[in-house]
Amino acid sequence: MEMPQRVKIVEVGPRDGLQNESVQVPVGVKVELVERLASAGLPAVEAGSFVAPKWVPQMAASDDVFRRLSRRSGTSYPALVPNLKGMEAAIAADVQEIAVFVSASEGFSRKNLGCSRAESLSRLRDVFDLAIAQGIEVRGYISCIAGCPFDGDVPPAEVEAMASELIAMGCYELSLGDTIGVGTATQIRSIIGRVAADLPRERIAMHFHDTYGQGVANVLASLQEGISVFDSSVAGLGGCPYAPGATGNVATEDVLYLLHGLGISTGVDLAAVAETGAWISSTLGRQNMSRAGRALLARQQAGG
Repeated sequence: MEMPQRVKIVEVGPRDGLQNESVQVPVGVKVELVERLASAGLPAVEAGSFVAPKWVPQMAASDDVFRRLSRRSGTSYPALVPNLKGMEAAIAADVQEIAVFVSASEGFSRKNLGCSRAESLSRLRDVFDLAIAQGIEVRGYISCIAGCPFDGDVPPAEVEAMASELIAMGCYELSLGDTIGVGTATQIRSIIGRVAADLPRERIAMHFHDTYGQGVANVLASLQEGISVFDSSVAGLGGCPYAPGATGNVATEDVLYLLHGLGISTGVDLAAVAETGAWISSTLGRQNMSRAGRALLARQQAGG
């Protein structure tokens, strides 16, 4: 199968990344991060999450973030929405695209969402009804596609089953997430093949965490399966509060370096993303987890 000539990057750092920070991040920093990433040419920047603050305190001010954003024409700013209350808050903040999430594993669903997989789907029906009525696009996340911290191995058939449910409910695209970062290239290709038996590859995105250092390898494996949409996080921000040991998402800079090296077009300024990764890492007082980002900036500082 031919690799795509152009790839879309969905930047999830301002949501999936910042939600795991231990210190409260000021709204102004969140807004600047989103705007810098959008200015670098990223076509989709996930800007927040309308979840209960007691569960994800870092996302408590997402409504303020959306109200203060200077939105660029042609850029989408999705928000994660868990339920009808969150959907109503997103509409009030003029969110134009939402993401919903379910788990491929029963154990993770019960730990993360506090309900079974079947119940999680049922809870989303009102969200889809309201989104459709408002003309708001819905993207779906499926977590734990390659393994679960509670259930262990997750059969590809379980991923396929949840994918079919979300597509039937109205998702325009599904992001398949290796939440704990255990997947390997052959395993990822097998999962894609299983889901793609029912769904065009054009409607499948991949979302990798880099716990075992396999994120970039899994992006390459997905490209070889014809996938052309990937989630990533500037500076490798992220983790998962409900997945012990999971590290951040695969870094946007590392994915861009791979793609550009393959001659694949993204429309994104890698240097600008690398600078943003260094800035947000410094602002948060954390290590920049992007190897490509650190190397590019070191070369730049050395005059290379």
